[in-house]
Amino acid sequence: MYQLLKEAAIKRPVAGNQNGSYMTLKSNFALIFGVIQLCSGSGLAWFAIPFGFATTLGLAAVALTDSPTFPTYPSPLSQGQVTSGLAASSAATALLGKGGAVALLIVLFMAVTSCLSAELIAVSSILTFDIYKTYIKKNAAPNQLIFVSHVMICVFGLTVAVFACIWNGIVMGLLIGGAVFPAAFAITWVGQTSAGALSGAISGLAAGLIAWLTTAHQCFGAVTVSTTGEEYSTLAGNLAAIMTGLIVTVAVSLARPKPFSWESTRSINTSVLTAASSQSSTEADPKETSDLSEKTNEKADEKADEETSPSTPTSRDEEKGANVDLAAEEPTKLRRAFKVACIASFLLTFIMDFLIPMPMFFSHYIFSQGFFTAWVVITFIWVFCSAAITTVLPLVEAGSFFKALAKEILRR
Repeated sequence: MYQLLKEAAIKRPVAGNQNGSYMTLKSNFALIFGVIQLCSGSGLAWFAIPFGFATTLGLAAVALTDSPTFPTYPSPLSQGQVTSGLAASSAATALLGKGGAVALLIVLFMAVTSCLSAELIAVSSILTFDIYKTYIKKNAAPNQLIFVSHVMICVFGLTVAVFACIWNGIVMGLLIGGAVFPAAFAITWVGQTSAGALSGAISGLAAGLIAWLTTAHQCFGAVTVSTTGEEYSTLAGNLAAIMTGLIVTVAVSLARPKPFSWESTRSINTSVLTAASSQSSTEADPKETSDLSEKTNEKADEKADEETSPSTPTSRDEEKGANVDLAAEEPTKLRRAFKVACIASFLLTFIMDFLIPMPMFFSHYIFSQGFFTAWVVITFIWVFCSAAITTVLPLVEAGSFFKALAKEILRR
């Protein structure tokens, strides 16, 4: 692989890369793409997807271009085919034939459907309950809410499909970038106001769209699907969106301060726990209702015992006390989790976006064979750790629930 990639750099050098090499972080386009992805946002586990695909199937497509098994042999993939995502499928076909292409299609189908299903449910719930039911029709019936939810799923699904097919996801940052800081401040800064959050998100979106289209017209002479998909156009839109959202939400919040009280959100869980406690205390076992007179006598005896022993706590008192302790404990847990999340986020951002790539970019380093081997090994480790985080860890965290569920099933 290493030798084939060195030969590919001689035959088909990459413009903007050090010596046209495919094995270097000195890449002008990669730097721009990294900034765009930073504005769009990514997670530690999610990063394994582009990292793993680029290192394996992406580089395999470059190395196998001159192989007779490559789909476009003897010609390389065109720029349009590469931007359409056909590099991975071409590499899979060259390595495993049609079965490789089918396997990749199954992987992509599973990944897209699992991810999109969660987004569809989340967005449709927000549009249905937080907007339609809250501001449009407060007394909406359940069947109306279900119908609106289905409509919202269709609308959002079509919207996502249009953007994914036309711009292949690279404009996501300029569409959501304006809401990054307002959303972050909503849970981290008590001074942010509702007016600041809304104005920041909307103005950021407007600024991103204006910068995006203006840059495409000024730099490339026209506003088309091709020019709006160029790196500099999307870079300008992403930066304008995220920075405008930050400036506007802070300025508006400071101009008209209205501190938010977290007690209103904490009371949500408190009310739920209280309601659950009341409901559980009023629920009766069907076996106990079979003999009404006997149950009445038992209650009378219990009441007499409570009157004679007022200092003895009942099960209901213990349950209420547990709920109070749980409600009081939650802020402490949230503060601890907030500190851990902040430290981890800042450290990972610094390491992955600055400490590792920047020295290699400015030093114009080209991978040696040993360094390239280590890079591939780290890629595989990262992918398997990501798989464990997203598949095994949830099962471990829910282990107590499954144990309790199994006991309840076996008990009945």
